[in-house]
Order: sequence, then structure tokens, then C-alpha cells
Amino acid sequence: MAHTNESVVLEFVLLGLTNSWELQLFLFAIFSIVYVTSVLGNTMIIVIIASDSRLNSPMYFLLGNLSFIDICQSNFATPKMLVDFLVEHKTISFEGCMAQIFLLHSFVGSEMMLLVAMAYDRFIAICKPLHYSTIMSHRLCIIFVFISWAVGILHSVSHLAFTVDLPFCGPNEVDSFFCDLPLVIELACMDTYKIEILTLTNSGLISLGCFLALIISYTVILITVHRWSSSGSSKALSTLTAHITVVILFFGPCIYFYIWPFSRHSVDKFLSVFYTVCTPLLNPIIYSLRNEDVQSAMHKWRNRHVNSWKY
Repeated sequence: MAHTNESVVLEFVLLGLTNSWELQLFLFAIFSIVYVTSVLGNTMIIVIIASDSRLNSPMYFLLGNLSFIDICQSNFATPKMLVDFLVEHKTISFEGCMAQIFLLHSFVGSEMMLLVAMAYDRFIAICKPLHYSTIMSHRLCIIFVFISWAVGILHSVSHLAFTVDLPFCGPNEVDSFFCDLPLVIELACMDTYKIEILTLTNSGLISLGCFLALIISYTVILITVHRWSSSGSSKALSTLTAHITVVILFFGPCIYFYIWPFSRHSVDKFLSVFYTVCTPLLNPIIYSLRNEDVQSAMHKWRNRHVNSWKY
């Protein structure tokens, strides 16, 4: 076994979102639609960006990678949550629980770093437009994506390193629909105060660092755009609005969880649902459906395939 001999817990019981059978069926229907739409929407964005030469730019390359992360995030816990809505006993193995913790923090850490890279891309495009093609090379974009995944995985491994060997010797009920790290740590048969502080520090540092970098970047960008004429800044403002909206929706729950990381309230479950299930759906909607270039590419792609089916 990967954990110590003191750990006798072989599986965890997930209490889920509600005990009402009728409400579980309703949530199953709603979240099934959200899940399928999220996966298909993000997949569509990746396909369109890859197939349309007009979207061959750093911003859309990074957007395509964001959609890939969102697909991954949609699949780490949502499919099991949907299955658990239909069964009475909601359990997950010890190994499966540790895998969920690893995947969640890998995807979230990677997405944070990627959002910073996207903010840097917009900063160069708006504040240094004459040097944009030189600075934002394809090589730099690949480096950004690599760093995003590397930071996310290292962030996750640092959490898992001290969680996997905790002594779990009795309580095994997790009051959530997935293995939320703070809730799992609380089940350990030892004083977890120091580990809780390490968890808060680890997650807080990467979140605060990325959030401050984003705030500074978008503040400078907005000041620069404000100096332009209204005709020249409308498209930039539209793009910035989409970016800032995603940042607020993504970091809002993060900030809440890190302010009260180990004191749980009834609203926490619904914020967790929004964070893990709904956010991957909101990103393609906010970034793409309000983007004229992506809309045009979608119409072109649809018309091309409709015509090919006719003939």
C-alpha cells in the first residue's frame, strides 16, 4: 500500500450534495447537461482554433490550452458525481481519493498560471503592439504552457506528499461530492494544525501571486486603453472584459476557501460545484461567444461541414 500501516481506511464515503432522492435526480439532469455542454464546448473551441488559420495567434493558442485544462477539470470529479446521484452508497477508494486531490490541484494550479500568461499576452498586445510578434513567439507560448503544467503538478505533488502518509484510522466520511483536501486532512487521526497551515500557505501563495500579477497587468492595460480613442479601444475593452470576468469567477471561490479553509459552511458545497463543474463551462462562453473572430470561425466551420454533408 502507498500509505503507512497505521492507515486502516481503505475507502472514503462521500456524503454528496443532498440526501433527497428527488433532488439528486434533478441535479443529475442539470449537471449532466452542464457536463456534456462543457466538454463539447471546449472541444469545439480546440477544433476551431486548430482548423482556422485566422486564429493562428498566441492569444488563441493559449485559449486552446485553457479549453484543454477545462476539459480535464470537467472530468476529474463530475462523472463520478453524476454516477453517485444514482446510487445509495457513495464511496471512493483511498487511491481514488488521492488521485482526485492530485488532479484537482494540478488543473487548478495550471489554469492559474495560464491565466497569468494570457494576461501577459494582452499586456504586450495593447501596451507594446509594435513588438508583439517579436516578443510573443510560438516558442514563448509553448514555454508558458509548459511552465503552467509544471507549476500545477509541483503544487499538487507538494500537497499529496504529506497527505498520502497521514494516519487514517477511523472516520472516513467526506462531506462533499469529491475528495476536498481540507476535508480529507480533518479525518486524519492526529493533530493536523501544522499540516493545515502548510496547506493554506502552499495554496495561498500560488493563488495570491497569480491574482496580484493579474490585477497589476489588467490595471496597466486598462489605463493604457483609457488613453486611446473610443473607436480604437472598443475591441480591446471587449476582450479585456472577458478576461477579467473569467479571473473574477475563477479566483472568487479561491479567495473564499483560503480565507476560511478549515471552517465549513452550507454554502461551501455549492461554491465547490460552481468551481469544479460550472467554471469549465463559463470559460468558453465568456471567451468565445463574445469574441467576433471565434464566432466568425464557428460560422465558417459550420457552413463548410453543412455543405459537405449536402453533397
